[in-house]
Amino acid sequence: MSSSTHTPQGFEPGAVLRILQLYPKGDYFTGAAIQLHELARGLKARGHDVAVATHPSRIWSDKARDAGIAYYPLPMKSALSFRSVTTLIRILRERRIQIVHAQKGRARTLALFAGLFVKIPVLIVNRGVSFPLNPFNRLGYATRRVAAIVAVSESIKRHLIREEGIPEQKIAVIYSGTDTDRFHPGLDGAGIRKELGFGPEHFLITQIGIRSVRGNVDLLDAMVTIATRAPHARLLLVGANEARVRQLRDQAEARGIHQRVSIFSYREDVPDILAASDCCVDASYAGLGLTGALREALAVETPVVATDVEGNPELVRHGETGLLVPARAPSALAEAVLAMLENPTNARAMARAGRKLVEEKFSTRIKVERTEQLYRRLLAERERKR
Repeated sequence: MSSSTHTPQGFEPGAVLRILQLYPKGDYFTGAAIQLHELARGLKARGHDVAVATHPSRIWSDKARDAGIAYYPLPMKSALSFRSVTTLIRILRERRIQIVHAQKGRARTLALFAGLFVKIPVLIVNRGVSFPLNPFNRLGYATRRVAAIVAVSESIKRHLIREEGIPEQKIAVIYSGTDTDRFHPGLDGAGIRKELGFGPEHFLITQIGIRSVRGNVDLLDAMVTIATRAPHARLLLVGANEARVRQLRDQAEARGIHQRVSIFSYREDVPDILAASDCCVDASYAGLGLTGALREALAVETPVVATDVEGNPELVRHGETGLLVPARAPSALAEAVLAMLENPTNARAMARAGRKLVEEKFSTRIKVERTEQLYRRLLAERERKR
């Protein structure tokens, strides 16, 4: 029997996998946290034995319990935490974990330390941002003890190869996914518009994600131009803590557009928010892989405008599924949003094409399937080498 069809001893292709998802934070509303939750639920639904360990978090404990997933609170305040390492060793031994999927750098480092004391058959790390690696982190990705790196976009894969010297064969591109049953064109955003006090005449522009590199200030600058030419336009920023809410309000007031800008803190009704929106904008200029709000917006057939950086063009195909503009260019951003406002037929056509692309390449279902295939392949390769 050829090696391509040989089943390694102790491994069955359809066998239940024992998986630990390791996340060193306790937040739930960020893109990385939501992706982890959806992946764990998807793998569980496919019959696998899935456990999740995060920094101690009530919401994670509740979400895992609701999904029937084993949950472990693990402090992970430091990559060198003795308590965290010893607890992780116990989890690995008790559950006989085959695959550890580390979702952040600190989780990877903890797993590498734990692996000095207990065997981890397959260790996988995620790479969802494009910031340069320092020498210590580069070593953490390059070590042979890491079986594979999951890059969330082709652009991150290229960066890891060209700038960080990671072998191409070690990197698998698996796009982050959107739940196309939860995010769909049939959603009604009327409740959100009522909450905001907007009527059908208002054109609502939304950005989800509040952070300096997301270009929120550039969008405020663009809004000055938009408001002058389209007085019925309104801007909604979503995902700010209290300090950022105050800062953004001050910045909007300084530009004379505070009456046209609304700000939400962290919300779970993102599908409804996007359904209520006439255009979703991502003005990011550094660090991202591929902005999740763009996937989600297109899934509900809301038109999108995005900066032409990192992985965004892999989803937002200019003139086909949305509009791309240069980063740090508020005037170009304003013109693209105004183009959506002034030609709604074209905007809707691009959004419909975007929905099809999300279904084909960026859905949660496809992400879970491809991740499971990667797990099985790596475990089979390890068994062949024994």
